[in-house]
Amino acid sequence: MDEISEDTVLGGRVRLYQPKDGYRAAIDAVFLAAAVPAQSGEMVLDVGGGVGTSSLCLAARVTGLRIFSLELQSELADLARRNIEANGAVGRVECLRGNLQTPPPRLAPGSFHHVMTNPPYGEAGAGTASPLPGKEAANREGAVDLGAWMRFAVTMLRPKGTLVVVYRCDRLDDLLAALAGKVGEIVVLPLWPKSGRPAKRVLLRARKGVNSPLCLLPGLVLHEEDGRYTPAAEAILRDGAGLADPFS
Repeated sequence: MDEISEDTVLGGRVRLYQPKDGYRAAIDAVFLAAAVPAQSGEMVLDVGGGVGTSSLCLAARVTGLRIFSLELQSELADLARRNIEANGAVGRVECLRGNLQTPPPRLAPGSFHHVMTNPPYGEAGAGTASPLPGKEAANREGAVDLGAWMRFAVTMLRPKGTLVVVYRCDRLDDLLAALAGKVGEIVVLPLWPKSGRPAKRVLLRARKGVNSPLCLLPGLVLHEEDGRYTPAAEAILRDGAGLADPFS
């Protein structure tokens, strides 16, 4: 296994062991968890959960959830289990190793109130490959492309369940195409790096079996001009606040 670092998110509320090199948790995972409108007693699936960042952030914000994380890479799955134990989340969060084409039998279709996912951002064969295999596998589509990833995520949802995705803004058209005819009540929240700058990421929320038109929200500005996080971003990244209100 690669050399491991110990880090924290949510102002130290969540501890993370993760590779020093390769794929590392970023703020995308924290915002993804913040956008899930989960309530105590519900079941959540984190597809491509990595070292468990989103799962553990959501568990820290909402008590009484049962969260399953599905991760393909064995090294990341092992770290996710270590992180679950380190954060006292055993019995509430569980990491299963497997892939979307042949998922573990315990992940039954139609079982989850919410599915959250941070799919690989890069198209297969596009751009320059990372020399780090773990990072390349996490960041670029492989045998499972975006369409198959979204089909799996929606299949796992209960009727009227919620799908939450964080994705590259310049591939929003691909994401919407992959979801066409599968979900409704789609709401898109751009994440602006600074005021007046183009968005690089979007949060998308949708519901299975619901027919409502797409809604594009004003968006959330992440940084002030001096580089500090805005109060709205700080509340999510440091204080563990949710993002339910901007989607309502």
